[in-house]
Amino acid sequence: MTDAIDETLSSHNKTPEPVPEAGMFGHAVNAVGIVFAIGILASAGLLFYEVVMRYVFNAPTRWVHETVVFLSAIAFVFGGLYAAAIDKHIRVVLFYDRLSAGMKRLFDVAISLACLVASLFFAWAAWLSVERAAWTPQGEFRLETSGSAWNPPYPGLLKVFLFVIMILLALQFAIFTVNYLRKKAK
Repeated sequence: MTDAIDETLSSHNKTPEPVPEAGMFGHAVNAVGIVFAIGILASAGLLFYEVVMRYVFNAPTRWVHETVVFLSAIAFVFGGLYAAAIDKHIRVVLFYDRLSAGMKRLFDVAISLACLVASLFFAWAAWLSVERAAWTPQGEFRLETSGSAWNPPYPGLLKVFLFVIMILLALQFAIFTVNYLRKKAK
């Protein structure tokens, strides 16, 4: 019994690796993930800084909350791509686990294709948002800002980032589709 518990605990301590079907792109996504993990830690540090500045020195900042929201948002958006690359996204396994290897392969191809199409639709929707957030009606480049006293371009940057991630997610699902098609049924 303790061996099973030890094995389960040790598997949770391992750094997630991309599945082979994710290809080299999945390995690149996995490697970049640390940047966003550090961003989450930086957010915690910034919130601590804000609390100290506000309640110890009576000198609240204008920029911390918006920066923390931005860092958290881009980490959340990147998390979708990261979860896909390491194959840790939500999956309904009630039926999938009962399929034969050949049927699993077909399901993997169909699911990857469906996710590819969905990602492209979301990328298109994100592009429509980027058009409004990055250009004025006169066609000049100007990122949308928050409208606060500090007024950073975080909303515009986030919309551009979401568009880029959706394109990369579509690419990841295209790689999955091709690699699942190449995979031999067992």
